[in-house]
Amino acid sequence: MCGRSTRRPTRASRGAEALSGLVRHLDAGGWALLAVSPLVGSFVGTVIRRLPDGEPLWRGRSRCESCGALLRPRDLMPLVSWGIAAGRCRHCGAELGWFYPAVEAATIALALISLAVDGGADAWLNWLLGCWLLALGWIDLRRGVLPDVLTLPLLAAGLVAAAWSPPELLDRALGAALGYIALRALALVYRRLRGREGLGGGDAKLFAACGAWVGASGLAGVVFGAATGALLAALCWRLAGRELRRDTELPFGPFLAAAAWIVWLAGPLPL
Repeated sequence: MCGRSTRRPTRASRGAEALSGLVRHLDAGGWALLAVSPLVGSFVGTVIRRLPDGEPLWRGRSRCESCGALLRPRDLMPLVSWGIAAGRCRHCGAELGWFYPAVEAATIALALISLAVDGGADAWLNWLLGCWLLALGWIDLRRGVLPDVLTLPLLAAGLVAAAWSPPELLDRALGAALGYIALRALALVYRRLRGREGLGGGDAKLFAACGAWVGASGLAGVVFGAATGALLAALCWRLAGRELRRDTELPFGPFLAAAAWIVWLAGPLPL
């Protein structure tokens, strides 16, 4: 007698089922968020590429960086144009690279996670914060800087978002102050002990901005998550056969950004 198969679904199939279930239950606001995500992702990519060099974010018609040909609207559709052209300029055939598609795909992923956690305006807020942190983390990864023009408005936005609730505003203001003081103190101690910079002022400002969103109660979770992520990255670096020396620089901003968004979505660590 043949029994019914008891094979368990794979993680991929469970993930696909969860994703399809999420999509089926999206309302108009959710579909709108998914629709604008790749468009905003294209802008986030522009911010990452141009802001550290002080280049204008809007500078006329877009052109191919290899041949200078003007790009038409059909060349600028996020993900779609890149896929149709097989990742190459249709004028000169130069490779376009993966940067912009990767950023656009990342913003879509942030939207899906935001919608899985919350709905309505909360999902939009989750996504906007994620995109902001994505830009900061990616800039630090590429250029080793965290621009004040992004970190300081992020701090202010976190406090404004809590302005309607005095207790929450107090917690977030305390989180911003403690975040800045803690990382600045750690940077000073590191410099005294090692004789060189270990954490820049941008890291302290980003941590302050994280505190302005997750509050003082969420700072421990951000530090734990960021430190764990940095250690895992260093381990992967070593397993890949690359040498880690005393002067090896590992940007801390991407780990702070990722940990802050996770704590924002999941809440502070239970202590």
